[in-house]
Amino acid sequence: MADDNNLPQDDNLSVDADLTAGETTEETTDAPETAEAATEEATGSKTEAELADLKDKYLRLAAEFENYKRRTTKERADLFKTANQELMVALLPVLDDFDRARHHTKDTEDAGAVRESVEIIYNKLSKTLSQKGLVTMDAKGGDFDPELHEAITQIPAPSEDLKGKIVDEVERGYYLGDKVIRHAKVVLGQ
Repeated sequence: MADDNNLPQDDNLSVDADLTAGETTEETTDAPETAEAATEEATGSKTEAELADLKDKYLRLAAEFENYKRRTTKERADLFKTANQELMVALLPVLDDFDRARHHTKDTEDAGAVRESVEIIYNKLSKTLSQKGLVTMDAKGGDFDPELHEAITQIPAPSEDLKGKIVDEVERGYYLGDKVIRHAKVVLGQ
């Protein structure tokens, strides 16, 4: 019976040994889970840090872009103001000439003096505008081009070679550089 007593005691020992082994097993299985959790936590905090860094970069970039838009809008407005100012300064001598001509011809009866002063001022104005890039169109006698000309009316052609061509120019057309800024108003021959 001593053996029988030993058996339950051995069973108790084996249960205790199983519990100890189970605890060790749990600790062993907990260790890899803890290592994975630590790795996931480190990866998660690294990802969160990267996300925060990217958000910061995005906000800074958006702010820089808004500043860029404001700055370029202001520069563009300033450019238009200074472009007009440059033209106005160039036209001031012509305005002065008109003022002098009016003052000196107000009491004269001589139409030739008035005509001569107007001609001088016209030439000066034309020269100033051509220096700023204004070029007149030569339309009379040429072919009609709807990109350059605006047909006002059609009349019977005075000669056979003017049929379908521009017979008269009612209002001149102008280029500024390569761009048409005013179409020539013309009369076509039928």
